Amino acid sequence: MSLARRRLLGLAALVGLATPAFFFVVPRVVGARMNRVDDTRAIAVSARAETLHKTLFVADLHNDLLLWDRDPVQPGWWGHTDVQRLVDGNVAFEVFSTVTKTPKGQNYLRNSAATDNITLLAITSRWPRRTWGSRLQRALYQADKLEHAAAISEGRLVVVHTARELQTALEFRERTPVIKPVIGILNTEGLQAIDGELANVDTLFAHGFRMAGLAHFFDNEVAGSAHGEAKGGLTPLGRQVLQRMEALGLIVDLAHVSPQGFDDALALSTKPLVVSHTGVQATCEGPRNLSDGQLRALAARGALIGIGFWDGAVCDASPRAIAKAIRHAVDVAGLEHVALGSDWDGATTVAFGADQVAQVTEALLQAGFSEDEIRAVMGENVRRFMLANLPPGTESR
Repeated sequence: MSLARRRLLGLAALVGLATPAFFFVVPRVVGARMNRVDDTRAIAVSARAETLHKTLFVADLHNDLLLWDRDPVQPGWWGHTDVQRLVDGNVAFEVFSTVTKTPKGQNYLRNSAATDNITLLAITSRWPRRTWGSRLQRALYQADKLEHAAAISEGRLVVVHTARELQTALEFRERTPVIKPVIGILNTEGLQAIDGELANVDTLFAHGFRMAGLAHFFDNEVAGSAHGEAKGGLTPLGRQVLQRMEALGLIVDLAHVSPQGFDDALALSTKPLVVSHTGVQATCEGPRNLSDGQLRALAARGALIGIGFWDGAVCDASPRAIAKAIRHAVDVAGLEHVALGSDWDGATTVAFGADQVAQVTEALLQAGFSEDEIRAVMGENVRRFMLANLPPGTESR
């Protein structure tokens, strides 16, 4: 065999060995680097907080686990969440979001809609080919991933679509001494997921989505983003979309939306909205965090506000900073409007994963919250809101 041929065969062998590493190892390494736990910011949990936390209904309004190359049911060695860590943290209710497009060089100030990181992620994570060029198909693929996880979870994860299904799952949690499932619903982060077509709002609903954010990190066909170039309001399509969402029973999520889009949505909407993951300007300035005026406007409309766990929301990403933001939101908007919106696995660095969320309970105790107030913020507000605002249970999926 000639030297040239031996070298060619050797190169082919190296490529053959490298390809599995590229498609199976690289996405996980990237995901691990983008979703870290910095436990230097963690705090010790007292016996009082630990005992109280075990009695709470804990709910979280934003989790991006479905984006990454991980099985949600299997315990993971990286990131912030999986079903087991949620169970270990006594998390009863979780909003799982789908991500369909993010801009290169993503930042909080100004992003173009011309670039996209998710195409490469979809290819390297072995998503179906249909997802490579369609934001809608990316959302549907991640939705199927959650439904499949629930199907193989042996009762540890239940996905609900109606208030009736939620009530049934809540009753099961109350009466079972062994398996207390995590109850999940689907959100999508930014309505670029409809690929510019109003009819695809119905497609998302039929596929199980029950919340949808109007915008993410760039301006889309529906609404301006707080991080976009134009930062405009609702587009003509966006106005149609919001009205169709309300007709179907899709909860409108204002996280990431531009100030003008925020005002437009509040003026047009007739049902309570959410801001699934955010901070407040008073404790952490930033373009995606809420002003006191926005907090009051949301409260007047019966909205729910999820306070985030990462630095962009609370600045130092510690449990005490989270409690400080919650205290301000409660003081301005009212106790019944404030909840948790972690942004776990959202390309964020946090002080703790889902199994250690009792640190928030501890921080709230240290901040002087009563046990009843802690119950409300940690999950009872979400329970009440979802039972009141999910479709009642007479519609077909």
